[in-house]
Amino acid sequence: MTIRAYAASEAGAELKEFEYDPGELDKDDVELEVLHCGICHSDLSMLNNDWEMTEYPFVPGHEVVGRVVARGENVKHINEGDLVGLGWYSKSCMHCEHCLAGDHNHCSEGQESTIVGRYGGFADRVRCHWSWAIKLPQGIDPASAGPLFCGGITVFNPLVQLNVRPTDRVGVIGIGGLGHLALQFCKAWGCHVTAFTSSESKAEDAVKLGAHRVVNSRDENELLKLEGSFDLILSTVNVNLNWELYINALRARGKLHTVGAVPDPIPVAAFPMIAGQKSLSGTPLGSPATILKMLEFCERHNIAPQAEHFPMSNVNEALSHLKEGKARYRIVLDSDWK
Repeated sequence: MTIRAYAASEAGAELKEFEYDPGELDKDDVELEVLHCGICHSDLSMLNNDWEMTEYPFVPGHEVVGRVVARGENVKHINEGDLVGLGWYSKSCMHCEHCLAGDHNHCSEGQESTIVGRYGGFADRVRCHWSWAIKLPQGIDPASAGPLFCGGITVFNPLVQLNVRPTDRVGVIGIGGLGHLALQFCKAWGCHVTAFTSSESKAEDAVKLGAHRVVNSRDENELLKLEGSFDLILSTVNVNLNWELYINALRARGKLHTVGAVPDPIPVAAFPMIAGQKSLSGTPLGSPATILKMLEFCERHNIAPQAEHFPMSNVNEALSHLKEGKARYRIVLDSDWK
């Protein structure tokens, strides 16, 4: 058989139709018919080889929602016809210390990423190890769920890993593809939520999404007034900031946590960290178990990405829309293969 996909032949190139033979299905893998696939900034970074690890032809797509159409002989809990999601990771070794501890996202011996060294989900079909094919709860809309498997879990995982409490005061920096989901999660978690944004046009949206307060992130005077205000500040942006002001805004034992790939090292003065017992940290995407918890949380609290939809055949138009910063707030490709 052949899988049809959209691929770039070189860095920054337009995606064109491409076919490849995936070979025999591995006994631990499942094959998905792609129904929907979100577009993430990581797809753009990989397309442009920003991280210097892209192999061409390159097929993006790591926010997949699909229907299982085949499964390997060792796959027991997933059946053909099941609706599942697939995110950044597509395989783990299942035997290293991290996998055995349930931290498959930290796998040290056999980690595979959906769009690194293999072909992703801008295609009619895609494959993955059974551990990363996560069943969708019935109350989750498959058409909009794709971004949860990258953007969603990226901002949900810190709430779990950092033991965030419903009494905490949380700030979210950046109201975009990640931040708009973080606001929803933190509000439903029970936290008092402040949105930091440089875009006045997003202030109203931020309140609707769960923010109790909106602060202009470019106004240093406003940031100075927030000294000692937050138990957690979650940065979702990939730009350099005035980190000193945000550390100053933390309460004792407060945490400045980044999930955005900031381009430069973050300068941190030791004394404020020591005196306030503050910390700077980061997390990757979550484990399969945490992804499932996130989906159940979304179902319970009616949380969903705000997504704009494009036919998959208009993939280049959709990528341009994202590149130009026009997305509010995620983009999903809907399969329209003939």
